[in-house]
Amino acid sequence: MEGLIAIGLLMLLMIIGVPVAWSFAGVLAYMAYVYDANLNTLMLQGYRSVDSVILIALPLFVLTGYLMQSGGIARRLVDFIEVMIGKRRGGMGASMVMASGIFGAIAGTATAAVASIGTIMIGPLEQRGYPRSYSSALLGISSLLGILIPPSITMILFAVVTRQSVAACFAASVGPAILLMLGLIIANRIGVGRFFNEVSSAAGKGFEPLPGKGRATIKAVPALSLPVIILGGIYGGVFTPTEAAAVAAFSAMLIGFFIYRDLNLKSFAKSVVAAAETTGTVILILLFSFMIGRILAAERIPQDLTEMVTTLIENPLLILIVVNLFLIVAGMIMDDVSVTVVVAPLFLPLMVDTGIHPVHFASIVACSVVIGANSPPVAPILYMACRIGRVSIHKTVKPALALMAFVGMPVMLITTFVPELSLFLPRWLGFL
Repeated sequence: MEGLIAIGLLMLLMIIGVPVAWSFAGVLAYMAYVYDANLNTLMLQGYRSVDSVILIALPLFVLTGYLMQSGGIARRLVDFIEVMIGKRRGGMGASMVMASGIFGAIAGTATAAVASIGTIMIGPLEQRGYPRSYSSALLGISSLLGILIPPSITMILFAVVTRQSVAACFAASVGPAILLMLGLIIANRIGVGRFFNEVSSAAGKGFEPLPGKGRATIKAVPALSLPVIILGGIYGGVFTPTEAAAVAAFSAMLIGFFIYRDLNLKSFAKSVVAAAETTGTVILILLFSFMIGRILAAERIPQDLTEMVTTLIENPLLILIVVNLFLIVAGMIMDDVSVTVVVAPLFLPLMVDTGIHPVHFASIVACSVVIGANSPPVAPILYMACRIGRVSIHKTVKPALALMAFVGMPVMLITTFVPELSLFLPRWLGFL
């Protein structure tokens, strides 16, 4: 019961506006008092937990995302995709979805994708007849492809807190990511003409002439090489995810400084500071969550939760549905980092007891974050998309809920009840 009260306290603190890291600190103080824990021992254990080589990838991928934004890489990616498919019906919306996916395959974060892709594309989408409310909703949910498409910061955190293979968690989320991307592209194409009219571009409809495609491709080659290098290196065994993060950051610097030349010392310094601030917040959350996890483990709270749920619900399918609902509700109130480092380890013993592989559970958690991060009251990604799109959240909620109901939820259910979607690639690559 105290564990559930702690989660409720965490949600309450976040709802009233306490910064996420200090919300975790408040929960830690509550649990240390209730269970009479030794804070000196907990601090030592927490420090040892964050003293991990794997976590070095975190600031490097975050830095890569900021460098892509300030170094012109994101803009070249958008230009390339728009030239390839942007002039077809629904092409501009599909361009934003695919740009978010490719961005996620390099930076591994949703917030950077919202800022970069949204800043570049919301204006042109409006010129082509897309309502800002719809564009912001599509931006919010498509940016979450950065959580599903490897390398993913969320999957790195899941692997660290549950002691799973990072590469296996990366591979597990590829299938759901492709499914979500296709679903969003199809839903966007259906919506164009039925709910709003798309205006033809100045060059007309159809395909871009070959010379235009060639120019856009040549300009985008350095940017497009990044996901090939990163993912090819990881799955080809050339380097580890941590080394891949270093390669990504270094490559983004070279491309920004010497190829596109949009990156200068001032913008580079701003990117480093922003990455340090983001990383510092995440590391504080991880530190406090590891300390909370030690208390939970010592008091056998995850095991007690498993026994309570399995006593009340005997059907494994119903257990999965209940866990999915809880993850979505948690994601509506907490950010993806909080859900991953607190809720996922709490439910992992229950999932294993139900017969769910931990790597499969990683995909389930990631899909739930896609829905929760775009659902009020907190909806951090959706609110950020609204700020980028300069539109009221009240106007954006309806299209956002429609996209989640007809795309996000089906993808989550398929991911949950079709384990092979998540486990096929890790097994084929030899990670399981």
